[in-house]
Amino acid sequence: MSIVGIGGGTGAGKTTLAEGIAERMGATNVAIIPQDSYYLDRSSMPLSDRRKSNFDHPAAFDMDLVISHVEELKQGRRIERPVYCYNTHTRSQDTVTIEPVSVVVLEGILVLHPPRLRRLLDLRIYVDAPDDVRFIRRLRRDMRERNRTVDEVIEQYYDTVRPMHVKFVEPTRVHADRVISGDGGVDAAVESVLAGIAAASGIERKTHDGTRDG
Repeated sequence: MSIVGIGGGTGAGKTTLAEGIAERMGATNVAIIPQDSYYLDRSSMPLSDRRKSNFDHPAAFDMDLVISHVEELKQGRRIERPVYCYNTHTRSQDTVTIEPVSVVVLEGILVLHPPRLRRLLDLRIYVDAPDDVRFIRRLRRDMRERNRTVDEVIEQYYDTVRPMHVKFVEPTRVHADRVISGDGGVDAAVESVLAGIAAASGIERKTHDGTRDG
């Protein structure tokens, strides 16, 4: 089994890349796990307060559960992935069963942030795209899929998305084995990842200064 981590900013093209890998390798051979599924449940908070939460800070995610689930998959055991509702900012009672298949792709803005999680990844990918492209993609997505207004998307982008990208997301680029453009063709990006999976097999992971990543 290979665990591939795909990080990068909002709207960079992480999900598109993950889906391209699954299409190329076959859906039965690839499991995609969105980091967004592991947002903390905010059902105990009033809805108005939930909407004001910072969803781009590392503390917004249940990282312990993410790490535990990746460890379970690496040991050949299935997991029950949470289901998160973006409109209510709560977790559903339902879960999605993920089997330990050939390639598990974990994708999300902060996949490359926690050292404990990075150590579990066989291949680390950072998807890069210009800021204006990423914002436009996010704007379209949030209006189409999450019933947000233009003003709501802009306010959230300025208040939390952009500053958290600068502080937490962009710095994870240095931990990537490969930096892939999310502004180009998906076919070339998928080929690069597939080549990386093959090349990373059996190779000890090291940091850029030559030391082991810890």
